[in-house]
Amino acid sequence: MFSLFQVCEVEFSGGNEIYEKLVRFFFQFHDPTTANRQGNDEGTQYASVIYCYDDLQLKIANKVKDELQTLLHNKKLNCFQNEAVTTAIIKSTIFYPAHEEHQAYLEKNPKGYCNHRIRFAEWPDVL
Repeated sequence: MFSLFQVCEVEFSGGNEIYEKLVRFFFQFHDPTTANRQGNDEGTQYASVIYCYDDLQLKIANKVKDELQTLLHNKKLNCFQNEAVTTAIIKSTIFYPAHEEHQAYLEKNPKGYCNHRIRFAEWPDVL
């Protein structure tokens, strides 16, 4: 089990390869270069954070983050607002679900604002 960010906890039975794919997907569907911000939403609750449950998850998440930073530095991606990945990667503590009014927000508010979308379809080669 691991938390991708403050509003989503994902439980899976896959191994490290699946975990790495999930971390890559996380970086593909939001902007990890805006500290405490996602689109129009600003504040610490909009920080880009990966919470890891063990040292191997920490290692994998940091590896993927470093790859993304290399891709940005080498100009292989230009789909983010800035050029530095600000995502924090830390040990998980207790997961607290969002308040009920924030659960299934877009289902309850079909015309509601959401900044998350696939920003690039495939992970480029780092080299």
